[in-house]
Amino acid sequence: MAAAAPEAGVPTGALWGLVQDFVMGQQDGPAEQVVADVKSGSYTVLQVVEALGSSLENPEPQTRARGIQLLSQVLLQCHSLLLEKEVVHLILFYENRLKDHHLVIPSVLQGLRALSLCVTMPPGLAVSVLKAIFQEVHVQSLLQVDRHTVYNIIINFMRTREEELKGLGADFTFGFIQVMDGEKDPRNLLVAFRIVHDLISREYSLGPFVEELFEVTSCYFPIDFTPPPNDPHGIQRDDLILSLRVVLASTPQFAEFLLPLLIEKVDSEILSAKLDSLQTLNACCAIYGQKELKDFLPSLWASIRREVFQTASEQVEAEGLAALHSLTACLSRSVLSADAEDLLDPFLSNILQDCRHHLCEPDMKLVWPSAKLLQAAAGASARACDHITSHVLPLLLEQFHKHSQSNQRRTILEMILGFLKLQKWSYDDKDERPLCGFKDQLCLLVFMALADSSAQLQLVGIRALTVLGAQPDFLSSEDLEQTVDHLYRLSFLEEDSQRWVAALEASGALATLYPGAFSNHLIPKLAEELHRGESDFARGDGSPKCSPHLRCLQALSAVSTNPSIVKETLPLLLEHLGRINKGNVVTGPSDIIAVCQSLQQVAEKCQQDPESYWYFHQTAVPCLFALAVQASMPEKEPSVLREVLLEDEVLAAMVSVIGTATTHLSPELAAQSVTHIVSLFLDGNTSFLPENSFPSRFQPFQDGSSGQRRLVALLMAFVCSLPQNVEIPRLNQLMRELLELSCCRSCPFSSNAAAKCFAGLLNKHPAGQQLDEFLQLAVDTVEAGLGSGPTRHQAFTLLLWVTKALVLRYHPHSSSLTTQLMGLLSDPELGPAAADGFSLLMSDCTDVLTRAGHAEVRIMFRQRFFTDNVPALVQGFHAAPQDVKPNYLKGLSHVLHRLPKPVLLPELPTLLSLLLEALSCSDSVVQLCTLSCLQPLLLEAPQVMSLHVDTLVTKFLNLSSSPSMAVRIGALQCMHALTRLPTPVLLPYKPQVIRALAKPLDDKKRLVRKEAVSARGEWFLLGSPGS
Repeated sequence: MAAAAPEAGVPTGALWGLVQDFVMGQQDGPAEQVVADVKSGSYTVLQVVEALGSSLENPEPQTRARGIQLLSQVLLQCHSLLLEKEVVHLILFYENRLKDHHLVIPSVLQGLRALSLCVTMPPGLAVSVLKAIFQEVHVQSLLQVDRHTVYNIIINFMRTREEELKGLGADFTFGFIQVMDGEKDPRNLLVAFRIVHDLISREYSLGPFVEELFEVTSCYFPIDFTPPPNDPHGIQRDDLILSLRVVLASTPQFAEFLLPLLIEKVDSEILSAKLDSLQTLNACCAIYGQKELKDFLPSLWASIRREVFQTASEQVEAEGLAALHSLTACLSRSVLSADAEDLLDPFLSNILQDCRHHLCEPDMKLVWPSAKLLQAAAGASARACDHITSHVLPLLLEQFHKHSQSNQRRTILEMILGFLKLQKWSYDDKDERPLCGFKDQLCLLVFMALADSSAQLQLVGIRALTVLGAQPDFLSSEDLEQTVDHLYRLSFLEEDSQRWVAALEASGALATLYPGAFSNHLIPKLAEELHRGESDFARGDGSPKCSPHLRCLQALSAVSTNPSIVKETLPLLLEHLGRINKGNVVTGPSDIIAVCQSLQQVAEKCQQDPESYWYFHQTAVPCLFALAVQASMPEKEPSVLREVLLEDEVLAAMVSVIGTATTHLSPELAAQSVTHIVSLFLDGNTSFLPENSFPSRFQPFQDGSSGQRRLVALLMAFVCSLPQNVEIPRLNQLMRELLELSCCRSCPFSSNAAAKCFAGLLNKHPAGQQLDEFLQLAVDTVEAGLGSGPTRHQAFTLLLWVTKALVLRYHPHSSSLTTQLMGLLSDPELGPAAADGFSLLMSDCTDVLTRAGHAEVRIMFRQRFFTDNVPALVQGFHAAPQDVKPNYLKGLSHVLHRLPKPVLLPELPTLLSLLLEALSCSDSVVQLCTLSCLQPLLLEAPQVMSLHVDTLVTKFLNLSSSPSMAVRIGALQCMHALTRLPTPVLLPYKPQVIRALAKPLDDKKRLVRKEAVSARGEWFLLGSPGS
């Protein structure tokens, strides 16, 4: 072997000493040193071989084994340094040593594995190595690790020397069969299955050994393997199942051997074998054709039919239906020669013959299994669907009219519905569709169901109507008119919410497909109903919870699924809201809120279509602002209706509409709109509002009335929902006005809305000098307000929202504001509010600082807040006077309550004592937050929690008598979760707990009694056999 000379000055005796220490001294450490020296160039592989000379020829097999082991370890690390000539000599050496003593073979195989990775190996040697292994090594007598080495050698050669191995023909396949035969270790089987799959998928020659290859793999089917506990290799039963399935389903050549095996296993009594066999059959159908299936179709159908008819397992039934679907699809797509027999029609005829007579017995147990089998086959292809539908639909239509009971008709209609859902195939000629011949009968049947007195039959009829309507050009104009009439009637059924919800959903789905029919027939009826409801209100006949009025609003929003319909429904809703504002309708907040909820639903539907969304925005948003501005104008005589429009919950509903109508605007359109809105609030410019003749100026920031200042909430909804890249005009002035209003004492709602709006804009503002200026203004305002004065609460609210805005975006200044907030926990006046403020910091808002509203919300902000601030909270708690400790506990419980549990678990030992102390706090909010933290921890960290079981049992039992129902429920749920702790720890407390839990069994609240029964039952079973 040629090799470069060693570096000068390196004593070759040192190498010889390392070799002797390894071989004769039985020390493993020198091997690493030799490898390192070869890699660094101090020695060559040739020198290592020369130093090993006497060891490799030693008469003692143990010595030879150690010598070859050292050489193999060097080659495994240094095979890339070998020259072609060296590889040739080494392979010849190792092949010869395969005939050596069995103690030597493992080390020889390791060397060959290293050489199989050499890119410099000349052609022909890979075949030579494998032949030598096949002839000289009895692989299955080796240890697992050595067998694994053989498989790796084969994989390496298959990856790099494919053409050479294919030159061996079927001999290579036969050799591998001998290697694999009798393998039992799951680690090796995964590799062996991969090799078999590669043999087949890469088209190696199987020759006359197809059956032998099948036998050597199928002997493991079905896989029966249970991994040992704490298995370091992590091999699961499913890994082996899927690997073997890939092999068995990889070639049609296995079909004649595999299909009888699958039928045998399906017919067995073992559930796992049934499932595995059906799933494997399903996989095989993807590559099989009629030729492979022909002789086995009757037996396969018989086995599948029996499993679906008789099985007690839903999973087996589902796999059986999936297998039937795949079989039918396989037969449908097979390309036939001119003289070949088409097997699909006879197969479907057998299915029909065995199943159709059961469809005539809607009260019998086999009616649904039969329908499922027919639907599984029909859904596989257009041909199958045509064949089965043409035979089954006439029968079911006849049975519907033959049976008069509603429950029987419902069963039949549900079966028909299942076949209707399968009509998904496209046809060049619509008259070719299998449903065309049954159109009139189907429509008549569905309309009969909708007119029936049975609620359940009507529900199925509504679903069937939706499916029929989805068929292209299926419903005529007369059918559509009748459809609209039925849906309108069902939408106003007061006694059954389930039916009108279904009717509304159907209306929305069909309105998308048939906007003209709904515009012509349904919208006028809904408009008339809306006016009728207004007349009832005006006469005083209506009530705030008038059901037809609410149903009408819901129906209008439900059908607003098409742009053309939105242009009719939106004006209707806005006109109705306008009439309320003008005092034409005597109403309360709930009806205005109902209209706003309908508007919001329409806005959500419009978000999918930019043109429709922009129409909604430029129509609804100015109208809502106009109504609110009109209501905020001072009048000589106070109007109750105007005051209703300015109530907190009504404005909150309008905020939701405006926000939903703004979040999806393109930056260009948003820029158009924001100019008008900012000008409205800063200048009182109402020119863009409809009906803009207001009695006085709109000046919410310049000494405006309380009503006008309240409308800052609507400004917040708009500007805080804009995309971040939309520039807000006159931002500096707007921010200063918001900051000033946030400290307004006279109207807490307005000051809160201003603080939220300021925070929302601050969160989105890009980093830079202007942001720093805004922050400094906010800090100065907060510090001035928090001093002794009348605006302390307003300044605290501003601090809270600004802190949240910065925490969400990881702003560096957030830490100083959070520290300031923690300092307020000791404040006698603001301490409880500061504790509740931590809940706001950790929770998601709905109207501002939301991801949907394009706020900058960094991932894992809660985890970061926890890491940065909880240590200071804990430290503050320990240093705080006794009277303010509850504030720290409350703040901590809010933080932990919102924290993902995987983050909390590592910190549990240090925080658990505080959580237990929080349970003794008199504040029910603290108790509830702490209980909600502890319950999952009892399930996920039982070992840590069991150290405090005495305290936990005592405190949970005490809280089960709390005045707060929510706390009682939480305590009982924790008592239930306690049973997951180790049984020996709990048994001493069992009698005490069972006695104590008898009291909440008589609680006046049903939900408390329910939790008490569940918890007490688990404690009763504690320690019993099988628990």
